Amino acid sequence: MATYEPKNILITGAAGFIASHVANRLVRNYPHYKIVVLDKLDYCSSLKNLNPSRPSPNFKFVKGDIASADLVNYLLITESIDTIMHFAAQTHVDNSFGNSFEFTKNNIYGTHVLLEACKVTGQIRRFIHVSTDEVYGETDEDAVVGNHEASQLLPTNPYSATKAGAEMLVMAYGRSYGLPVITTRGNNVYGPNQFPEKLIPKFILLAMRGLPLPIHGDGSNVRSYLYCEDVAEAFEVVLHKGEVGHVYNIGTVKERRVIDVAKDICKLFGLDTEKVIRFVENRPFNDQRYFLDDQKLKRLGWAERTPWEEGLKKTIEWYTTNPDYWGDVTGALLPHPRMLMTPGVDERHNWTEEIKSLSSAVEATTTAPAISTQSTADAPQKPPYKFLIYGRTGWIGGLLGKICDKQGIPYEYGKGRLEERSQLLEDIRNVKPTHVFNAAGVTGRPNVDWCETHKQDTIRTNVVGTLNLADVCREQGLLMINYATGCIFEYDAKHPEGSGIGFKEEDTPNFTGSFYSKTKAMVEELLRDYDNVCTLRVRMPISSDLSNPRNFITKIARYDKVVNIPNSMTILDELLPISIEMAKRDCRGIWNFTNPGVVSHNEILEMYKKYINPEFKWTNFTLEEQAKVIVAPRSNNELDASKLKAEFPELLSIKDSLIKYVFEPNRKVPAN
Repeated sequence: MATYEPKNILITGAAGFIASHVANRLVRNYPHYKIVVLDKLDYCSSLKNLNPSRPSPNFKFVKGDIASADLVNYLLITESIDTIMHFAAQTHVDNSFGNSFEFTKNNIYGTHVLLEACKVTGQIRRFIHVSTDEVYGETDEDAVVGNHEASQLLPTNPYSATKAGAEMLVMAYGRSYGLPVITTRGNNVYGPNQFPEKLIPKFILLAMRGLPLPIHGDGSNVRSYLYCEDVAEAFEVVLHKGEVGHVYNIGTVKERRVIDVAKDICKLFGLDTEKVIRFVENRPFNDQRYFLDDQKLKRLGWAERTPWEEGLKKTIEWYTTNPDYWGDVTGALLPHPRMLMTPGVDERHNWTEEIKSLSSAVEATTTAPAISTQSTADAPQKPPYKFLIYGRTGWIGGLLGKICDKQGIPYEYGKGRLEERSQLLEDIRNVKPTHVFNAAGVTGRPNVDWCETHKQDTIRTNVVGTLNLADVCREQGLLMINYATGCIFEYDAKHPEGSGIGFKEEDTPNFTGSFYSKTKAMVEELLRDYDNVCTLRVRMPISSDLSNPRNFITKIARYDKVVNIPNSMTILDELLPISIEMAKRDCRGIWNFTNPGVVSHNEILEMYKKYINPEFKWTNFTLEEQAKVIVAPRSNNELDASKLKAEFPELLSIKDSLIKYVFEPNRKVPAN
């Protein structure tokens, strides 16, 4: 087998955990290699990780971002780079659920920049791309043989999806441009220098501080762990003996449940597992098992050397000797870390008190619910949900609070203005919500005509404020339920009135007759790029409170004349509780939030006459006549509610919902 001999190696992300061990090993073992390190020094990396190499004449550190094409090209040319070992990536799965665009930017776009630089310079003899076992997705619990290098890629979270996407680019550049690529996919790695957002260092530091060890779910998830020096040796073998165009798993067949990892750490610290281990809410999708077939790499001569017990002791010794190595990392020790280094997160926040609050739970909750035989009926449990609601003085915002009271869901109304980012962050720190509901917005008083003469005010709240809140929620890993509008469409040739063909969620808004609708359509389009937002298109809202002036029925019952056009509408009594259920189900994207079908003005007023006031009379007029008495045109349309109906089959049609939730409860005319 031919051995590859590099000269000048660029290692990306080498101030991070795994890559620093690889860089230090290569600098130490191969003084005739020049090792150039490129790292932007993100929150989970440190130059201290490279201290063993910094005095060496064959080592050079460059601070910079792989996303900078000019910098990458410059380094490849001026340093005569012939080999790239690409480690740089965002890797923490929890963070990817709340900040997925950063993962796309770093893991996919950054990789693409490197590949393009390699193509342009034409001097690279090896490109080693570092991926993860998570690209395979979840392994069957009863599988005896692990995923091999030709197994299908089925990623299940944003992090692994971006790593799989990067792999596709690497493979494409290998095939299209002949780039000499090699890909590795590794198990979990542990050891000294690891930033404590990851499981093992987090548990060690928490145990050192006498704090609870939070375990996602019931702790039955299975993982394989390799000691960092064994992994560094694996990369040394792949560098010199790996074949171009091949993939190599770096793994071990020795598996451990997360609960067992926690118990092993407790044992070495002399802690009582029954008192220390705390089971917390699982993350959105937590794969049960990852299992690799490691035979291909072993055939190159590599083997795992460090037993679990030995590696864990070495790791604990390092952290107890270097307790302040990473500075103040209390925020990373939370059950679900919040990316402290994200701009706008206040470093003065008392994360330590938040972590300590975990231990205020009852002793009974330190036993996994799924395997406990003890009763916890008398134990005060932390509520699974807490909502932060904006729009307290608004109609929908007020109703949301009443529904939460009825369902026993803790909630608080936001105090900050949507336009003020610092105030929103303060609300989130104080409330610590699981979900955020945005029912704030400008609709105009008494109607949307107000927006035509108050355009800046409308933009400030409906566009700037909504985007600001969505962005803050994304940074904090929070789902935002956003009550939007369906008044951004109007009947057209493809969706004619009375046809039953409604506008779908993916359709482009076609109504800009009012400034209010224009701002709503604008912000909806921008929110498509926020994967933490659930946009609910409300239309002509109706509730059982017929005294509310915002109620559509109340409005038209007071008008002298009304048009008569069928429209999709939202019965709040039925749909607002559904919106809370959507938050619990983690629904995202755009939803037509109306009852199925349409109802016309006349049909509603006929019901009003039948159930409320048999003497009621009204007069119709045309759209042309209406246009003479309003400032801005009004939207009339039918929305296709099939997506919502599929998620909630019990959802009533608009006419049935009107009778059940509005007219029957308010009936004043005796039934025949």
